[in-house]
Amino acid sequence: MILPILTIASSHNRGRGVFTTAPISANTTIEIAPVIVVDAKGREKLEQTLLYDYIFEWGADIKMAAVALGYISIYNHSNEPNCCYDMDFEQETITITTLKDINIGEELFINYMCPEGPSADPVWFEQH
Repeated sequence: MILPILTIASSHNRGRGVFTTAPISANTTIEIAPVIVVDAKGREKLEQTLLYDYIFEWGADIKMAAVALGYISIYNHSNEPNCCYDMDFEQETITITTLKDINIGEELFINYMCPEGPSADPVWFEQH
């Protein structure tokens, strides 16, 4: 499920990003996406590819990885995000929920290092 008001567009100095074409209220589920779960051996292989920057650590022991479908891998990172994400290991999905009211045309961000939202934890890539 992806809300039809979400769109992918160019994000300043970040490549592409997810934006909204209409206002969204806080605490709104905007996407529930299935994932493809990869075992620990497969994760090691993925980490040697371009997909390294797009996979999610997966499972209670975080040894596996997940390749998210939908728009999930296109949400850009922010230490002060306006969305959070929840990984459901049993259902093999990732859900994106807004943390605050979002204005029309605004880019939607998640914090890659903290699914619940704001965090100053450093990321593994150079930020623009």
